[in-house]
Amino acid sequence: MLPRSGPNKQEIYSGSVQRQGDAFVVSVNDHVTRATAVTPALGFGENFLSAAQVGSDTIRPGDVLGVAIWENVEQGILASAGAPAALEEVQVDGSGFIFIPYAGRIKAAGNSPEAVRRIITEQLATQTPDPQVLVTRIAGDGATVSITGAVNGQGVYPIERPTRTLGAMLAAAGGVAVNPEVAVVKIIRGGQTGQIWYQDLFEDPRLDIALRNGDRILVEADTRAFTALGATGTQTRVNFQTQNLSALEAIAQVGGLNPTLADPTGIFVFRNEPAEIANVVLARGDLVGAQRLIYVLNLTEPNGMFMARDFVIRDGDTVYVTEAPYVQWAKVITALTGALGAAESLANAGSTFGLVGATP
Repeated sequence: MLPRSGPNKQEIYSGSVQRQGDAFVVSVNDHVTRATAVTPALGFGENFLSAAQVGSDTIRPGDVLGVAIWENVEQGILASAGAPAALEEVQVDGSGFIFIPYAGRIKAAGNSPEAVRRIITEQLATQTPDPQVLVTRIAGDGATVSITGAVNGQGVYPIERPTRTLGAMLAAAGGVAVNPEVAVVKIIRGGQTGQIWYQDLFEDPRLDIALRNGDRILVEADTRAFTALGATGTQTRVNFQTQNLSALEAIAQVGGLNPTLADPTGIFVFRNEPAEIANVVLARGDLVGAQRLIYVLNLTEPNGMFMARDFVIRDGDTVYVTEAPYVQWAKVITALTGALGAAESLANAGSTFGLVGATP
């Protein structure tokens, strides 16, 4: 058996169901391309899409507040007249309280900054005349999300006014670090998970969902891949470089057909096809369970290039290109001429050293 890259067309056809094999061999046409054009549908469920944004006015445990107090007396209890007493960072504790000197423990969680301002003012008014109080939020809405994976800035980020949606939060993390066309964004919220193509998120504002405290965001490159074998530019496992990949693009990704070996009439796609698709492709309704299908593409037909362009490659497919028939003949001839040449060389060597016809 001469060396080769795999089975030839006749051997593949011999394994078809029509010849008592275990795989259906199907020539690709318009009906087949339509029936097999299944692409992964990523998107968020209604529970993600309908969630409202985290409120910007409600203080929660973990918030950091800025508090400034002015008094109308020369020597106030906290500051001199005209100069504020600034408490630059006051963090809301786990119970939802903050401490303000002379005002005591103030319930902040569940209130707005304006409500906290009024409470502090009322508490201080019993000790200093007409105090003026300013309360601002320095960081966070009392909620954070974690961002990991293929982003330029992994970490834990507070949900603030500019970053209350998924797209804005990813921008705050430096954006995705992989090709945006094949970047997948996954969100884990409690026991629920949703994922979406980053490109769809970027192009459709309706998919820019509101974030929630504790959301875990993972960005990763698309993990789908196909295997290329036979007379192609390279034989390897290849990751998808686009959301939708055609057979023509798959061949191009591996360097095209080998010009000295490939048979353009023998391009095969091996796939385990779900029964519901296999029944449509084969125009029957009795198949149950995954079926082995071998799709055949012939680039030499008038519409062969169009069929290859329209046929969608799926995760786990094997794209195999057979060798042209003349290649095996060329190998046979090369082997024969090589053997004859070797025999002649041995004869010449024996004659040179007086071995031909010599008796032991």
